[in-house]
Amino acid sequence: MQNIDDQTLAREHLANERTFLAWVRTGIAVMAFGFVVVKSSMFVEDKTLTGVEEVVIPGELFTAVVGIALVVAGTLITTASYLRYKESKKQLRLGVYDHSSKMLSLITAGVLLVSALLIVYLVRTL
Repeated sequence: MQNIDDQTLAREHLANERTFLAWVRTGIAVMAFGFVVVKSSMFVEDKTLTGVEEVVIPGELFTAVVGIALVVAGTLITTASYLRYKESKKQLRLGVYDHSSKMLSLITAGVLLVSALLIVYLVRTL
């Protein structure tokens, strides 16, 4: 265990809190975006393309599912950030910090998945 003075320890804890608050803001932003997506579904009409086959482009249901998924993702981000904050706080008190990028990897995968779904949706509604 390293000998850390009180001022250094306070700085590290304050940095941990700032990081936690940044993740909370991110979670709130993702939830807000999900809310907007759900509410915008009332403006999306199902369009039918006529031709050899009739194709229905997803509209209200698709946007509702994506929007709700974003709200859930924002909630999970906020929860995961709190758990990470508590773990970092505990490690800082012990004088040993172990960096973990699991949360970043999960959030990146989630953003890529939602992005792919939105791209498919936008291409199909052109």
